[in-house]
Amino acid sequence: MSTFGACRRVVGRTPSQHPFLVQLNEVLMARRILCFGDSLTWGWIAVREGAPTTRFPYPERWTGIMASRLGSDYEIVEEGLSARTTAIDDPVDPRLNGSAYLPSALASHLPLDLVIIMLGTNDAKSYYHRTPYEIALGMSKLVGQVLTSTGGVGTVYGAPQVLVVAPPPLAPVADPWLQGMFEGGREKTMELATQYRSLANFMKVDFFDAGSVISTGGLDGIHFSAKNNVDLGYALANQVFEIFSRTAQ
Repeated sequence: MSTFGACRRVVGRTPSQHPFLVQLNEVLMARRILCFGDSLTWGWIAVREGAPTTRFPYPERWTGIMASRLGSDYEIVEEGLSARTTAIDDPVDPRLNGSAYLPSALASHLPLDLVIIMLGTNDAKSYYHRTPYEIALGMSKLVGQVLTSTGGVGTVYGAPQVLVVAPPPLAPVADPWLQGMFEGGREKTMELATQYRSLANFMKVDFFDAGSVISTGGLDGIHFSAKNNVDLGYALANQVFEIFSRTAQ
């Protein structure tokens, strides 16, 4: 449990005892969840030509749908960047290595109670030459960064819990350029849930297989449809409830 989680019980007082703590208590009661991912978290709207595009509005992204389901006791922080990888540099764009950015994001957004990480689809691109196990190894680096994030920059906050989410397997990709980009990627993404589950068991963190509730439904075979966002948002909200119900025991 994070230090922030412990603070909730400490500041729980009646208004007559500590009137000045009422507003502080309301703030501290919100559990903060960081959602760290790629275009699937950013909210990319799939188009037949691949790109450019726009994003789903917040209430229609899985993060927003999850937030609506969780209610006011939870605060969602989005950190989605299209084309982000777990822990490998892109040969063209230096902004995309997730492990290079996550420590700063964690320190910036503390206090946090939970970090949901859904990455791996972009690691399956042909030019990265990564096996499913190597993709999971990249995810393990991110998990380790979260688990060792205690203190941030000069704070007392503890490290949050982690929920590793395996993205659903790619669907057949129609666009010729994207076909080359993700050549062999569908087969790799079909193995991610197995590898991520093993990783989560080994590192003693929570795991969820997005492919158990959705199949990639976007027109491009890579991204989410509107219904995908709804179904995943509700499923992850239930997973969050389950995680924190265990914490409260």
